[in-house]
Amino acid sequence: MRNTGSSMRLAIVAAAALGAFLAAIPSMAGSRILGTGAVSAIEGAAGGGLSPWAVLASTASDDEIGITASATRAWLDDYRLTVKGASINLHDRLEFSIARQTLELSTLGGELEQDIYGAKARLFGDVLYHPLGIWSAGVMNKRLVDGSVPTALGAHDINGTDAYLSASKLLFNAFFGRNVLLNGTLRNTAANQGGLLGFGGDQGGRSWMAEGSLGVFVTPNWVVGTEYRQKPDNLSVAQEDDWQSLYSAYFFNKHVSVTGAWLDLGDIAGLPSQRGGYISLQAAF
Repeated sequence: MRNTGSSMRLAIVAAAALGAFLAAIPSMAGSRILGTGAVSAIEGAAGGGLSPWAVLASTASDDEIGITASATRAWLDDYRLTVKGASINLHDRLEFSIARQTLELSTLGGELEQDIYGAKARLFGDVLYHPLGIWSAGVMNKRLVDGSVPTALGAHDINGTDAYLSASKLLFNAFFGRNVLLNGTLRNTAANQGGLLGFGGDQGGRSWMAEGSLGVFVTPNWVVGTEYRQKPDNLSVAQEDDWQSLYSAYFFNKHVSVTGAWLDLGDIAGLPSQRGGYISLQAAF
């Protein structure tokens, strides 16, 4: 367990160091428009807080490489979630990501940890100028560090893989002269609470879930919006609800951004109405 944690910390430090190195090389610095790399979702991929989007991390263009590192914290009524992640964008075509989630069970005691390894490929399009926006497909391999709690609740597996298809489009001057960003994601998953409670159960297994995001750019640097994420309900002893959020993200420049949100995650492991705040810091090069 400790070796896995040390590997994750080493990967994040290495990504940050590599990002600093790349930033010093003009030919490898990101040249896409500010905000087009979105922020880091809680599973490590570029997107909103709750859901991956079709855009790829950082602002790297076709002939560039981009590195992103992020740290996220969410405070719910009975839980605390910490996420550390890093990703690399290869020529705005492929994105690879890694994230470690730690869910502290503040009321019940103990914690759950999960490692997520993601890959996303841009299929076609562009978020700004293509009439159909940008389309991407991705996978997330999720591995619980300790599966004793999910197994006790009836989860069939402690490891699993999500697959998804996402489309994103920026609409110019769509809302009182402001630009509007739309995203839709269709995910095939068996994950309970995103995988932190294992995969599958007595009420079901893999199924298709819909996720959607809407954001309005108040200024070129500041976007506010909402997300909705459908969830499977596989465990009869632990009802699962859909997730939703209201968020605000500010891009100081192409390299640094901060995101704050209000979360409503519903029932989690028998504890009802889990709501609270969320903050995420991201550095991209």
